[in-house]
Amino acid sequence: MGSKSAEETINNMAAMIEEQGLTKAQVVDILRQMMEIRALENNISNLLGRAVLKGASHLYAGQEAVAVGAVSALRDDDLITSTHRGHGHAHAHGDSAATTPEAKQEHYNKMMAEVLGKSGGYCRGKGGSMHIADVEHGNLGATGIVGGNIPVAVGAALAQKIQGADRVVLCFFGDGASNTGNFHEALNMASLWDLPVVFIVENNLYAMSVPWKKASKLPDVADRAVAYGIPGVVVDGMDPLAVRASVQEAVDRARRGEGPTIVEAKTYRWFGHSHSDPRAYRTKEEEADWRSRDPIKTMGQGLIAAGVIGEEEFEELDEFVSGKLDKAMAFSEASPVPKGEELTTDVYAPAKWTADDFAADRRLRAAIKEDPSQFPEMMYSQALAQAMREEMTKDERVFLMGEDIGLYGGAYGATRGLWEEFGEWRVLDTPISEATIAGAAVGAAMAGMRPVSEIMYVDFTPLAMDQLANQGAKNRYMFGGHTSVPLVCRTEGGAGRAIAAHHSQSLESLWTHFPGIYVVMPSTPYDAKGLLKAAIQDDNPVMFIEHKMLYKTKGPVPEEDYIIPFGVADVKREGKDVTIVTYSRMVLRALEAAEILAKEGIDVEVIDLRTLKPLDVDTIVTSIRKTGRLVGLTEAYENTSFINEVMVRINEEAFDWLDAPMIRVASANVPVPRAEILEDLCIPNVNRIAEACRKAVS
Repeated sequence: MGSKSAEETINNMAAMIEEQGLTKAQVVDILRQMMEIRALENNISNLLGRAVLKGASHLYAGQEAVAVGAVSALRDDDLITSTHRGHGHAHAHGDSAATTPEAKQEHYNKMMAEVLGKSGGYCRGKGGSMHIADVEHGNLGATGIVGGNIPVAVGAALAQKIQGADRVVLCFFGDGASNTGNFHEALNMASLWDLPVVFIVENNLYAMSVPWKKASKLPDVADRAVAYGIPGVVVDGMDPLAVRASVQEAVDRARRGEGPTIVEAKTYRWFGHSHSDPRAYRTKEEEADWRSRDPIKTMGQGLIAAGVIGEEEFEELDEFVSGKLDKAMAFSEASPVPKGEELTTDVYAPAKWTADDFAADRRLRAAIKEDPSQFPEMMYSQALAQAMREEMTKDERVFLMGEDIGLYGGAYGATRGLWEEFGEWRVLDTPISEATIAGAAVGAAMAGMRPVSEIMYVDFTPLAMDQLANQGAKNRYMFGGHTSVPLVCRTEGGAGRAIAAHHSQSLESLWTHFPGIYVVMPSTPYDAKGLLKAAIQDDNPVMFIEHKMLYKTKGPVPEEDYIIPFGVADVKREGKDVTIVTYSRMVLRALEAAEILAKEGIDVEVIDLRTLKPLDVDTIVTSIRKTGRLVGLTEAYENTSFINEVMVRINEEAFDWLDAPMIRVASANVPVPRAEILEDLCIPNVNRIAEACRKAVS
């Protein structure tokens, strides 16, 4: 079904109301919500025109029937994900969740204040127009990345499936998003697992300026549903009751466990893509034709014609909406701007570590160094599996997802045995879909689960960067601290197996760059187990990077239940002449070099960072004060590697204690080569490390 004329919509109104069994209160609420969205958008346009409002704002005016009609088909406990053009979704959902007139006004106030960047806004002014979120009521937030919310919706729906809940997720996005990889990966995964998600495509004919007919050979986005074995329907997006009927059917289907549906609503935006858009790609005739089907005017006339309301009631409703907007503006103008000290709040969820956790780690490390034989020995990969097993047994919210992690047991055996023990819905084999693996983890985490996703090689994590860095790492901050994203992304990196440039990199500096995500790189089985358990228990996104050459290494692992709090480096070897700061596999090479140098009378202290974010600067500074010399060691490319950040911090905080220039030992600035002889030359070896230490003390 495509768009109808205004006359057809008006004439069918009474029949649609009767067919759906709607009350007067319900249809008046639908009309009121659309009018309130329009009033908000017109007000925002006015503020932008007068330069009172700064920043980007993508207006929803004209599309109100889609958001209001779709959300009216939901229960109060259902969820939505939204887009950068999300004011309509946020208002329809939030107004429906509010149960009193006062709560509905408060909701409207918070929306307006957030758009204006005020502290009284939903996100305390940190999200703004493109990132409005009312997470507490099930609006998992809007994203400024086209299509960025689609994998998140799949993850939220996956959480419902695993939890055995019957909640449904509505995922709103535009026609432009249907050409992104996120769309195709997410629909495939959702259909594969029959997830309770409804994909609402708001086809307003133009992604930005390029028309749909130039973006696809198919006439409708819904035609793509056949590729994923799910229903795809087209509905008149200018008629809220038509939208409601189609979405209701899709929601009921999802709630029954029959999987997702694409509902494509043909609609039109009154304004340009953004305030600066001159709309030169559209004709005045086209705009006039769509405006003749204004959903607010059409529904108002339809309700009057059907005898549901009178003209006076419509006018009173208009006055009510105007007064409501005035109150929202008064609230927003009175709301203060965020205080300066708010700049650094909400980046990370509060740490859970206790003094006892830190003390236990110190005690166990000391015991291992004193007599490692008193503890059972296990491989690094086994320590990881044991950590996941313990956390999955303890907490039903913990589940694993990734490529080949089930029956196969993971590319390096780190999940071996877990599929048999916990079953396929706790150890999920996924399609090869890095972006949606990551995005689904974000959505599941925001919906109450604690996912541990696996990206097989760190070289592949850039494919997941948008979801982890732009959604997972930023959502807590953008949404004013009102959400947490407790996820772990396990991956592995490093060279040593002669598998060349696409499977051998050390890309941790990509991930240390983004605020809101922790980065962990253990070097021993003890560290691997304790840090992974801590990561799973933490309420923040954690990039957990293992090294492919460590999986078969063995070491002592205590039998007691322990975690290793983040931000505590470990002095793996004490010394007085020079400090090596390193992490991951390079810890082992640093220790080898230290033994060689000891025979030459050079006493090397080796510090294993264990976590790059948070970084334990104090332990490094304490060592520098003792030795006066620093060698920074990393397997990453020399150019912009994380060890450079360590050296900058030492320069800032311990420069006066340095007796010689700092030296770095890193991999060559070339793609990691296949030939073993070249690979060995590319990455730091024991001789290069030892020579750097000799130079430091000379």
